Order: sequence, then structure tokens, then C-alpha cells
Amino acid sequence: MNKRLLAELGLLLVALIWGSTFVVVQNAIEFLPPMTFNAIRFFVAGVVILLIYIIKEKGKIIVSVNQFLPGILLGICLFIGYSFQTIGLLYTTPSKAGFITGLSVVMVPLIIFIIYKKRPATKALIGSIGAVIGLYLLAAKNSNELSIGDGFVLICAFGFAFHIILTDRVTKKVPILLLTTVQIFTVSLTCAVGALLFEKWQVVFQSSHIFSRTTIFAMLITAILGTAFAFFMQTTAQRHTTPTRVGIILTMEPVFAAITSFIVINERLSIYGSIGCVLIFFGMVVSELPIEKTFSWSFVKNKKAMNRRVSK
Repeated sequence: MNKRLLAELGLLLVALIWGSTFVVVQNAIEFLPPMTFNAIRFFVAGVVILLIYIIKEKGKIIVSVNQFLPGILLGICLFIGYSFQTIGLLYTTPSKAGFITGLSVVMVPLIIFIIYKKRPATKALIGSIGAVIGLYLLAAKNSNELSIGDGFVLICAFGFAFHIILTDRVTKKVPILLLTTVQIFTVSLTCAVGALLFEKWQVVFQSSHIFSRTTIFAMLITAILGTAFAFFMQTTAQRHTTPTRVGIILTMEPVFAAITSFIVINERLSIYGSIGCVLIFFGMVVSELPIEKTFSWSFVKNKKAMNRRVSK
């Protein structure tokens, strides 16, 4: 089995882990407030990745201030993403949260256009239109009224979109493991501050909450698998495949979220919700497909064929 296939199977596993954790997190935040949960989750994940980094560098780690700043900035984006996603899960369903979070894939080219004045590709426009229509059907037509949780998760999608954009600009300047360690500890710290200011974080000291099977299971799954392992796997896998294929594979996350919700909590979407999910998935996939190359290649082939017929 070649490295590329192994890498892509690894990315599919990452999408499965991230998609399935929506239900796990929703169950856990019944015992711990959202930011308190994320503070602990990311601290545990940060410790794991830091240990891996120390072992890899054999204890010889030299870090400059300039290498810390990109990680802190990315950590703030992740803080926005994970915090609003977790808070949103208090008021919306896991499958809806999964598909709305997935909108970050089609938000990226639009944000790049607004900030950098770089015109979005045709595929991005087609994908965005399909995703927006799908979001309306999923969030508005799937229930009697828009849920505040849907709005929180939409803000989360913006956080992840900015994280994708900024990651592309800084990964070549800072070692990957260092960058990952700094941003994950940044998420933990900012969530801890948020918990101290806005939540009843004292429940952490109640054994019925922190030592409940649901909480411990959620911590192990989200911290070890959903954060430490997933980020490490994604970083490693991207060395052996293309960014386009990475994007397409990771669009399976909301699909896994919907499947997990159906299996675990028997969540069923209405016909409008189902159509909305299909349109959002269509938008995410189309935004990553090489449509322009396909059409330009077909145009070139047709033009050459016409030229041959004319020459005869």
C-alpha cells in the first residue's frame, strides 16, 4: 500500500473522528459548561502534542517570539471555532452543527476575495450558492424557526475558515509540531479565561460531573483522538497528497456527523433538511473540484478537433 493511499485513508479517519464527536460533545456539555470542557480538552491535547514534540526534537527545543505569534493567532481562530461550535450544540442538533460547520470550506474563497481582492474561481461561486441554499433549507425549513444554536455554529464556521486561510500563510515559516502545540495551548488558555468570566466552572470540582463516564469518555475521545491525533494525522498526511484531495476528503465530516447522529440518538431530518444537507455537501465538494481545468481541457480538445476538420 503506497504512502498516498495510506495518507488519504488517514484523512478519512480524521473526518470520521471529527464527525462522530458532535454527539459525544453534546452529551458531555450536559455535565460541564462548553468553555470549561474545551479548556480541559485542549490542555490535555496540548500536553500530548508537546510530549511528542519534545521526544521528536530529543529535548533540544529553541523557540523565538516570532514563532509563537502565528500559533497564538491561529489559536484565537480555533478558539472562536470550537467555542461557538460547542455553545451551539446546546441549542441545535449534531447533524445540523456538522453541516453548518462544513460551510467553512466554501467561506474561504469568499473571505479571500474580500480581504485580498482575489476573485473567487467559478467552482467557488457555484459551491457557495449551493451551500447557502442548503443552509437555508437545513436551518430555516427544517424546523419551525431558526435556532440560536445554528447562528452560533455559523460563527464557528467563520472561525475555522479564517484558520484555514491563516494556516496556509504561516505553515512554511514555523515547524508544524511547534505551531500545533502553541495554537492548542492558546485555545485552552482562552477557553479557561472565558470559563472563569462567564461560566460556573466550579462544577469541575464536583466528582459527579468531572468523573462521570460520559465526561471521561468525551475527554478521551475529543482530546486524544479528536484533537491531538487528528491534528497530527492531518499534518502528516498532507505531505503525501494534494490540498484539493485533502479538502474533498474532509468534506465527509458533516456526513459522518449526520450518520452518527442517526445511529446514536436516532436523529432524523425532514425532507427540507435532507435536501439542505445534500446541497451543502454538493457545495463543499464542488468548491474543491478542478472544474476550470476540466472545462478548459475539454475546450482545448474540441478546438483541436475543429481545427483538424477545417484543415481537411
